[in-house]
Amino acid sequence: MGSSVTVQELVEAIDLEVYSGDAYLGRKIEVSDLSRPGLELTGYFNYYPQNRVQLFGRTEISFSKQMTSDERLIVMRRMCQEETPAFLISRELVPPQELIQAAEEKQIPVLISDQPTTRLSSNVTSFLEEKLAERFSVHGVLVDIYGMGVLITGDSGIGKSETALELIQRGHRLVADDRVDLYMMDESRIVGEPPEILAHLIEIRGVGIIDVVNLFGVGAIRTSKTVNLAVNLKLWNKNEQYDRLGSSEETLHVFDVDIPKISIPVRTGRNLSNIIEVAAMNFRAKQMGYDATATLNRNLEELIRKNSDE
Repeated sequence: MGSSVTVQELVEAIDLEVYSGDAYLGRKIEVSDLSRPGLELTGYFNYYPQNRVQLFGRTEISFSKQMTSDERLIVMRRMCQEETPAFLISRELVPPQELIQAAEEKQIPVLISDQPTTRLSSNVTSFLEEKLAERFSVHGVLVDIYGMGVLITGDSGIGKSETALELIQRGHRLVADDRVDLYMMDESRIVGEPPEILAHLIEIRGVGIIDVVNLFGVGAIRTSKTVNLAVNLKLWNKNEQYDRLGSSEETLHVFDVDIPKISIPVRTGRNLSNIIEVAAMNFRAKQMGYDATATLNRNLEELIRKNSDE
């Protein structure tokens, strides 16, 4: 069974007023798309998306007023199906009494908002897309470093949480520790957030569970963040070749998005928080067109050219 959101959650998130049907707010919403039932008001139900929240704006309300009471009741009853989660009215418009009657018969809530129809549609859709998006969990830590979401992964016990704690002490913000839930915001963005039970908590071996908000304040956390860079911590192996110029192009593939990734070898004496902080800064510089590797290559080419001219 897929993800779902209750109408109650939608009401609280978007600050909606319950016009009728308080007892039915436990109904499930399982699709993020909304329906503007204009054609249905004319009696055309061939392709009625009955499992969506039905949004009435000024156009739908105005059109319904031109119908007779009997016509309205017939149409509204056809709109009220078992799968229909809720009706939503924008601009604080007064819903037709026939809609209230039909919705009550099928135990469907009718909700009111003071927002314009377009803005309301955007806000509701964004909320539902986030909550209903497919989730993928990874073992790691997500930290906001200078506004960039950095996902730190690696074997258990390699020092991910300890590194995150150092980054928090340096002024950066924790998103999630131990487990990061990832979902696809759009075609190019992956967002990470903590499971509810682990929100703003860090586990440090030998110390125990740390409440980041309690120790460092609310400014030390974020509830979610787009993942811009993945950093994989690996135990140092003298027989393995490591990238020394930063020219390799690794990626972490999540859903249909490739997240840039770098691998950092871990051994005694390396300050991982410093290295990851600089790695994030260097990645942002590359995005802005400042590539130290490209500068080195230009310098080498210039040196070779000068030597060949002599």
